[in-house]
Amino acid sequence: MRYWLMKSEPSCFSIDDLRKSPNQTYYWDGVRNYQARNFMHDDMKIGDRLFKVDVYYIP
Repeated sequence: MRYWLMKSEPSCFSIDDLRKSPNQTYYWDGVRNYQARNFMHDDMKIGDRLFKVDVYYIP
């Protein structure tokens, strides 16, 4: 089992959205970075664990 760290803007998908999802699972879309997309496609497996981080920008 592997552990993955994922980040997103809270306005797109927040940790509260994840808590409200059935079984606290959800599909991940909108990945624009090709290397990240390839890791998700080739290396992530069912049963791996995910840590989700909300990213806040404070000027």
